[in-house]
This record gives sequence, structure tokens and C-alpha cells, in this order.
Amino acid sequence: MTDSYSVILFDGYCNLCSRSVQFVLKYDRKAKFRFASLQSEYGKLLLQKHQLPTESFGSFVLVEDDKIHLNSTAALRVVKSLSGMWSVLYFAIIIPRFIRDAVYGLVARNRYRWFGKRDSCWMPRTEWKERFLDS
Repeated sequence: MTDSYSVILFDGYCNLCSRSVQFVLKYDRKAKFRFASLQSEYGKLLLQKHQLPTESFGSFVLVEDDKIHLNSTAALRVVKSLSGMWSVLYFAIIIPRFIRDAVYGLVARNRYRWFGKRDSCWMPRTEWKERFLDS
């Protein structure tokens, strides 16, 4: 399902998640990432392939070389690949995962309350459509 690019699965209803995808699109100048919402058919198939739940969306998922990364590790691996100074944030990988994931989990559990929720999945701009695997 993934070829020479990595796939980010995100919650298409979450405002924070949608803005994060837009951020990645802006700084992913090498077009390394493709995107699909967790709620899409493609997203559900990829989750099933990796034996992950298809109904509970508490994290975005990064699939690199057919390997799954979740939570803070996924986020840090994404910023590591971005253009500009964003890759320096990868240094946070030295923080123990249980601490990183606790902070990530706090934000994930409160993302709708703090950032809002859409009534329907976010749709990308026309110039970004080819980067989406479910649109």
C-alpha cells in the first residue's frame, strides 16, 4: 500500500489534525508524505493491515517502509523530514517515550475541546489533491 513515500493517517474531523497536515504540506518540500484520513476506506484498510483499531482515532499514524509509528514517535519522525529548522525538534526523541506519549495523549484526548471538530472531513486544496490517497 505504500511505495516510495510515507503515509500519514489523520483524524479528518479534528481541526488540530487538519492544520497539522496543512503544516506538513507546507514544509514537506520533497513531497515525502502522502495523506489519508483515518475515517477513509484507504485509512481503514491500512489500519486493518497493521492490526490497529479502525474505530478509535486517538493518534495519527505514520507508515514508513511498511512500519507503523504512533503518537509522539510518529510526530517526531515527521518533523525530522521537514524542510527548514523544523527538523531540530527531532532532538525531543531523547525524552523517554512514556513521557512524550503522556503529553501527546493529553493533547489527543482534548483535541476536540481545545481546537474544535468539523462536521465533515477536511478537504485539501486543489494543488494538494494528488498527495491524498482517499480524495
